[in-house]
Amino acid sequence: MNVAVIGGGGHGRVAIDIIEKAGELNLVGVIDAKLPAGEKVLGYPVLGSDSEIASLAGQHGIEGVVVAIGDNWVRSNVVAAVADQIPQMKFPSAIHPSAQIARGVQIGRGSVLMAGSVVNTGSQVGEFCILNTNCSIDHDGVLGDFSSFGPNSCAGGTVHIGEFSAISLGANVIHNVKVGSHTVVGAGATVVSDLPSNVVAYGTPARVMRSREPGDSYL
Repeated sequence: MNVAVIGGGGHGRVAIDIIEKAGELNLVGVIDAKLPAGEKVLGYPVLGSDSEIASLAGQHGIEGVVVAIGDNWVRSNVVAAVADQIPQMKFPSAIHPSAQIARGVQIGRGSVLMAGSVVNTGSQVGEFCILNTNCSIDHDGVLGDFSSFGPNSCAGGTVHIGEFSAISLGANVIHNVKVGSHTVVGAGATVVSDLPSNVVAYGTPARVMRSREPGDSYL
């Protein structure tokens, strides 16, 4: 399948590396509104802006896109815009060969699983999630669509993470905990009890520090 990566920043470059190493998709270029057309990202040409996706897909034979944008809310908006322009566009997942995916795991379309990530048996990874470097999801976890785990973060068994929520770098969520939607868990936090939706929590043990609105920046 001919694909393009949407996003030429740090996360985009990681996605390019994953696609190269997995060897299952043919990467034809990068789409990024902030970079000039023709510039190279890890050797791949910037084809244009995501607002031009319909014409770019026809010109370059693009059948699918990997939306490599770290912010969960921004990523969802780009996905929606692409799907609106090209309803038949495919959104393949990008999984690094060193990721450990157990039997019985379900992974939704458009998700990116980076080097060293672990997903144990019975877990469900939603659509357009990010599992960053060396993060770990234990058995029977549920990750809502557009949620993300930062590098070296960890979730125990039967953890439930709501849609659009972000577990930041090095944070730990103990078993059986539920985190609501649109919630951000700060770096290095230890979550020992359920967290509601639309909050920022951090510390050990993690405490709710303030509320947040869907779409508020956190990166």
